[in-house]
Amino acid sequence: MMETCTDVLIVVDLQNGVCYDGNHLYDLNNLLNKVNRRIALYREIHKPIIFVQHCDEALVPGEEPWAIHADLDVQEQDFFVRKTHANSFYETNLKSLLDQLAVSRIEFCGAQTEYCMDATIKYAHGLGYENYMIQNGTSTLDNPWMSAKETISFYENIWNHRFLKWIDGES
Repeated sequence: MMETCTDVLIVVDLQNGVCYDGNHLYDLNNLLNKVNRRIALYREIHKPIIFVQHCDEALVPGEEPWAIHADLDVQEQDFFVRKTHANSFYETNLKSLLDQLAVSRIEFCGAQTEYCMDATIKYAHGLGYENYMIQNGTSTLDNPWMSAKETISFYENIWNHRFLKWIDGES
């Protein structure tokens, strides 16, 4: 069990207004199920879970679109970070929270692949963290250039062994 977990699980922007904004994120139910399985593993071995929530004019703290998706297992002992930039470290308390928790290895999951996930993973790598993820642990929407599925594959290929390592055993 230990080898499949890191020091902390960081769940990025799986908020109502991100998961559904006119369109559902690609393969959303599957992603939510995967993330809940990861959360359950971390809870079992008493490792911390951090939920990052984006704040902007559409995602206003306290309002329904800003809230973490109701299907996710969020509990009082979890940690919460508010951000206003794609990079979860930019002008937030995330780095000091990770220092407090003595974190060196991070597992990431969440949305959106090419924005907040990419910026946060690359920045964490630059700070010296060992980053991990399950395959298809992020999602996004179709864009004018690529489908969501192609976007996810494209970024996973860039991240692979450059910015993170895969955690095996997750379908």
